[in-house]
Amino acid sequence: MSTRQRTVIKYSICFKQKVVREIEEEGLTHGQAARRYGIKGGATICSWIKNFGKSHLLNQVIRIETMDERDRIKQLEEENKKLKIALADSLMEKRCLEVVIEEGDKQFNLGLKKKLGEVVSKDSNKKTTP
Repeated sequence: MSTRQRTVIKYSICFKQKVVREIEEEGLTHGQAARRYGIKGGATICSWIKNFGKSHLLNQVIRIETMDERDRIKQLEEENKKLKIALADSLMEKRCLEVVIEEGDKQFNLGLKKKLGEVVSKDSNKKTTP
């Protein structure tokens, strides 16, 4: 079994600042700068710009929404929260009932689990006429 050695490349602060400066002043893209200097990893240059450059070069997502949309989002988030709580409550109730059935079955040997799982036959539902 052979072990493969990993090569770790560490860039100096001066080098990072130089790359960021060229991107800002010359208008290089991240990809062009990476190819020019042989930098691997897509997030490397972005992190350098966050640390050493101007944040206007990073992609930003701006969301514009109306008050109605904002209110609707809040309403949906509250409803989602209530539904999650209701689901958790119902799951806890179900589990509690299962435990009660198991304990009753253990103590009284009634076979409750088996009886609950049986399907009622059609003949038992028929009414008998006098």
